[in-house]
Amino acid sequence: MSEQNYSFETKRIHAGYDPQAHNDSVNVPIYQTASFNFRDFDRAQRILRGVEIASVYSRVTNPTVGALEERLRQLDEGAAAIAFASGMAAITSTLLFLAEGGGNILYASSLYGGTQETLANFLTRFGVQTRAVAARHDPAAYEALIDENTRAVYLESVSNPNAELYDIEAIAEAAHRHGVPLVVDNTVATPYLFQPLKHGADIAVYSLTKGLSGHGSLIGGAVVEKGGFHYDEKRFPQFYAKSYKIRDIHANPRSPIDFAPEFPLVIALRMFYLEFLGAALSPFDAYLALQGMSTLVERLDKQVATTQKLVRHLQSRAEVQWVRHPSAQGSPYAALAQRYFPRGAGALFSFGFNGTREQLREFIGALRLFSYHVNLGDVRSLIVNSAETTHGEFPPEVLAQADIPWNLVRVSVGLENADDLIADLDQAFQKAFAG
Repeated sequence: MSEQNYSFETKRIHAGYDPQAHNDSVNVPIYQTASFNFRDFDRAQRILRGVEIASVYSRVTNPTVGALEERLRQLDEGAAAIAFASGMAAITSTLLFLAEGGGNILYASSLYGGTQETLANFLTRFGVQTRAVAARHDPAAYEALIDENTRAVYLESVSNPNAELYDIEAIAEAAHRHGVPLVVDNTVATPYLFQPLKHGADIAVYSLTKGLSGHGSLIGGAVVEKGGFHYDEKRFPQFYAKSYKIRDIHANPRSPIDFAPEFPLVIALRMFYLEFLGAALSPFDAYLALQGMSTLVERLDKQVATTQKLVRHLQSRAEVQWVRHPSAQGSPYAALAQRYFPRGAGALFSFGFNGTREQLREFIGALRLFSYHVNLGDVRSLIVNSAETTHGEFPPEVLAQADIPWNLVRVSVGLENADDLIADLDQAFQKAFAG
């Protein structure tokens, strides 16, 4: 389908795919092949030099994966997109490239556990300096930490596990005043509930495993580049470094900026990080992600509505100390939700369990409908005690800074009947607090 001014609901089904180019297959075919035939000598040169766009080797490009990338690009209204074998591969590759040569990255002090551990203790092994922004909701706090070596500001559009919201536009403005791009993990929201590139972000990253695919059946990730950001050569010399690997048809070495001035990050990630580190999304997983994206609107509409109902119910229970979600009564994020999330601020929330650790163990064990595992965005409702699971690698002081107490229970709402979920929670509370 050629890109036109279609609605989101139409693009999530049709964007990035022309059946006539694939033997009129209604569904995107699974191109389960390692390599693709060049046909002849001259065409090989045109493809390898970027004159003709075609697949060469599935570690770098594949038609099934390409359809997914193009669909996601259009949903986020970016300049280019690239898929990876996992969300962490997408995040880590992006940040490693931006900080090549030893730059520093600023990040909100409450993130998904794997991401925060990567920033705090893994990227530093490669000469990347990282700084957690303690006052993570204050745009001035980010700006105060930016220096001449800062390469990116990183945060989540809806934080995991507390469903915190941020003034994305204000933080983007603070970063842009110093020539620094804003990277936003939009996994929880998906492009249906929030489009970060429309609100100042320069790069969006995703775990395809979560809400975008929605069925808990694959591992995948993606990066979408807005395009048009000016990467200053002094701060970002890697964008201007010429490489014979991406030479033109006349064998002249080119830089990522030379090759694709509107989306040099995606080009660099594809030509170097994806090819050399090899974290390629499989064609079958891309197919599964495309199937999931076709029902994204209906899934999230129902999940958001059920979330709001569960939040209201839990706020009435004596066994619950507090509930954290922008729709919760008294939430400090209500105004930001109204401004940025007119369709609802997602189907992830947390609550404080008002009992002992042993009672929490009994409560989780008594649940019948909620699955106890660490995914989110699934068609199944999920529950987990974050401090000991998704964020279990954090020492106490980091948990405290991220506002994740021991009794925090994270809920990812699925597609079950809301009243059935409420009944399940109620019977589990009753068993945990019996006697």
